[in-house]
Amino acid sequence: MSEFTHFNEQGRARMVDVSDKPVTSRSALAGSSIRVPEEVYRAVTQGDIKKGDVLAVAQIAGITGAKQTSTLIPMCHPLPLSNVDISFYWKTEEAYELFIEAFVKTKGSTGVEMEALTAASAAALTVYDMCKALDKGMVIGPTYLLEKTGGKSGDYHRETSD
Repeated sequence: MSEFTHFNEQGRARMVDVSDKPVTSRSALAGSSIRVPEEVYRAVTQGDIKKGDVLAVAQIAGITGAKQTSTLIPMCHPLPLSNVDISFYWKTEEAYELFIEAFVKTKGSTGVEMEALTAASAAALTVYDMCKALDKGMVIGPTYLLEKTGGKSGDYHRETSD
């Protein structure tokens, strides 16, 4: 048998069996960002984007992304999420950059890191989609795990944020 967890004895992809793992409380916090020009920053913060309230739509997209992770990422298990929360923070000192944090929580036998990362990514992509008429040069990323709790591997806390 292969030493890789996501391959079967024939070397083909498989979903890992988590049925023997205990159900525990698990959470994850992921971050992403999108750099925008001043014109986009002003339009978003003043509510002048023709498609509507950018951050409200991005928040819903992040929640939906977390809930749909198992349909997008082949080896992810579908999970009953108990909480998804998306937060936004503008940084405007050197450039105009929107930071996105996605918090996801469940009680289950596998973690929610991918759900948090997908939520942060979906929110950033939605900001791009809603603002692309003003500027197509916006830059998304980096996207990264900030922390996770629960599970066999224990807790993780990122030492530095990007």
